[in-house]
Amino acid sequence: MTAEHLDGNALAGPLGEIFAVDVVSATGRCTSCGLEGPIASLRVYGPDPGLVGRCPGCDEVVLRLVRGPGTAWLDLRGTVSLRMSVPD
Repeated sequence: MTAEHLDGNALAGPLGEIFAVDVVSATGRCTSCGLEGPIASLRVYGPDPGLVGRCPGCDEVVLRLVRGPGTAWLDLRGTVSLRMSVPD
């Protein structure tokens, strides 16, 4: 297969539009149990060394957010999908 591709910089605009919205109102689905609900419904633990959001249904980790000086790490591997409203 010889498909042309772009580098990851092509995602800058589209991802910038998505993460410019209120993510806590987005609907996520837990990888472990399949429960869907707003990110605001997660049980959050922290703040040190970072914030951990757990599923209210099965208590598995859905997301992790760690902040450092001038940087942040966001791990969403416990989320099957994240659905949010974006402006037209």
